[in-house]
Amino acid sequence: MFLILFTAFSAFNRLGCHRTLIGYVSTRSGSKVNTRQIRAGVDIGGTFTDILLFDEASNTFTIGKTLTTSEAPADGVMEALSEASVKTGATLAQIDQIVHGTTLVTNALIERKGARTALITTKGFRDALEIAREHRYDLYDLMLELPSPLVPRSLRFEVDERIYSDGSVARAADPDEIRDLISRLNTLDIEAVAICLIHSYVNADHELKIAEMVHQLAPHLVTSMSADVVPEIREFERTSTTVANVYVRPLTERYLQDLSESLRETGFAGTLFIMLSSGGLCSVQAAQRYPIRLVESGPAAGALAAAHIGKLSGRDALLSFDMGGTTAKCCLIGPDGPGHSSEFEVSRVYRFKQGSGLPVSVPVIELIEIGAGGGSIARIDNMGLLKVGPDSAGASPGPACYDRGGTLPTVTDADLILGYLDPDHFLGGTMKLNADAARAAVKTIAEPLDMSIEDAAWGIHQIVNEQMAGAARIHAIEKGEDSRLFPLFAFGGAGPVHAYRVAEILRSPEIIVPFAAGVGSTIGFLVAPIAFDYVRTYVGRIDSMDWSAVNSRYREMIEEGVGTLRSAGASADQISVNRYAEMRYVGQGHQVRVPVPDQELSAQSVPKLVQAFEQSYARLYGRVAAGNPIEAINWRVVVEAPTPDLPLEGFGTMLNRSPETVQEPRSRRVYIPELGSYTEVPVYDRYQLGQGFQEIGPMIVEERESTIVVGPGASVSVDNFANIIVTMP
Repeated sequence: MFLILFTAFSAFNRLGCHRTLIGYVSTRSGSKVNTRQIRAGVDIGGTFTDILLFDEASNTFTIGKTLTTSEAPADGVMEALSEASVKTGATLAQIDQIVHGTTLVTNALIERKGARTALITTKGFRDALEIAREHRYDLYDLMLELPSPLVPRSLRFEVDERIYSDGSVARAADPDEIRDLISRLNTLDIEAVAICLIHSYVNADHELKIAEMVHQLAPHLVTSMSADVVPEIREFERTSTTVANVYVRPLTERYLQDLSESLRETGFAGTLFIMLSSGGLCSVQAAQRYPIRLVESGPAAGALAAAHIGKLSGRDALLSFDMGGTTAKCCLIGPDGPGHSSEFEVSRVYRFKQGSGLPVSVPVIELIEIGAGGGSIARIDNMGLLKVGPDSAGASPGPACYDRGGTLPTVTDADLILGYLDPDHFLGGTMKLNADAARAAVKTIAEPLDMSIEDAAWGIHQIVNEQMAGAARIHAIEKGEDSRLFPLFAFGGAGPVHAYRVAEILRSPEIIVPFAAGVGSTIGFLVAPIAFDYVRTYVGRIDSMDWSAVNSRYREMIEEGVGTLRSAGASADQISVNRYAEMRYVGQGHQVRVPVPDQELSAQSVPKLVQAFEQSYARLYGRVAAGNPIEAINWRVVVEAPTPDLPLEGFGTMLNRSPETVQEPRSRRVYIPELGSYTEVPVYDRYQLGQGFQEIGPMIVEERESTIVVGPGASVSVDNFANIIVTMP
């Protein structure tokens, strides 16, 4: 017999507004369980903090969603964990593992709230950080802006040293010069120092010497060396990444230390892991040392969730669509999971224009992000046209309908006016929405455009759909794929609301909406392996490569990686190693990532490397330049532990197992564009729809954390993993 409990908790922030919803679902059995193994995933987003607790002993899940406490994000984490554990009948001391993703690093870089940082570099390279690259992200913009460097020129210092590209020393630094420089740093109220010398990726001796002297003479300073953070070629990118890492390092160290102490004070004795942008997990210590690797941790978890659930449901190819309160993320999922990249940009001058931000060379899951979320603000531009985003109302003050002081029209306000959201059912009814406030906000858009409020709301809704579909299509094209062939995997608080119209624009064959879609990224936290990436630069043509030097670098990275994972709790016999090379045709400016056989490399390995390179190159560009010489630039290793088991079949126990006993749906007036008007549409309770359910749209399906909107003619069914499958007409 199954017992289904849904309980809401009330909590109030400093403004006195309701913040928290915890939904608890359990199964009851006749035997008493004495040992509990509980894992938790916690994701801090721009608007909401999401949590998923999984109790392995009883195969139960606890789901929660709270408004993000942006001033003190750890408070929201602790509150969500505390209330969720209470609802499971457990204590924080009984949680074995917490996996955490945070926007702390991204926000610090965007808002310039990091440490006061200095840069030590080679004589003659003081301005490399500001000169950047000759690339113009907008060729015809005469007023082109680039982001200001994180380190002003007055805090960039030169050392008279030089290492050649082959690692030989042209000129060693004078220790007295370094001492004088450190003395100057001690008078400038510096908190952090980035050390980035020319060609240190091939010989780090000079960086190590400077770091040792800083530690001796100014132990209060936090340091990062480029040879440690990103030991690879390209001076500007390497410097930018090292500076960004140390800029956010004191803030990240304090945050993770405070969170760890808060957890210990509550009795938590398990392991806290941090999600990396690459989709792997690392220890708190590794995250504190390399915080720049956390820059896209939340979106990475969403892509992992899509890949995991897609594979379980027999779909190896998906287009992941994650729409929250602030942004929407799209990621193409293939048979081998999401793609990866070693380049990313943060703090863009134009938020979604590539090339306008600070480059960081870190492993990331390859996805596209646009400013389209429930909190995205609608406005009329200088041309008198309706625009939506990228600015967001966030969690505070939030959309006008949140009744927290916001007055600007947002996507959520439009969705409420269109009937897609129920003002009395938002977050399971624990957070009431103010429809009058939504109408008043959208009216400020409607009147200047001489439109009705309803038409303006539909315009806002459809414009944001077009933006997201356009971004998804571009992402697929860049990967050499046709978006029309991929089912749309929709999650996030706003994703299922907009998925049908986005899929319609993309001509996607079907939509998959997972159970607990509103906190879908947290599933990714609980299926992510402990993993870490390493890279070394060693440039050479593969037909004349010094393979002993390459093999030596691989052994060094593998040894370091295995040690890192062992210290994080992984056993040696479970650790796997994947090797890659970044290769290009001689004379090209950028390289392609290629898998490398797990064996000692030699001249006999060249044909296999050429074949692997040409396959990867052809997949990206549609052709190869056969016969042209090939060179390798970087050599990479990904070391990871096994993927944790998360039996999502357990979601099915939370649903009605008998289609014959589905309760009669409610109904409400919803705007249907095909009819050009509002019409009564059935509204189903998500938890009443078990495997075997099948109906034809239009319809609304409501669960606590999200709402699914289905247009006319679509077929809706439920699979054995509790996913709702929408087959497009």
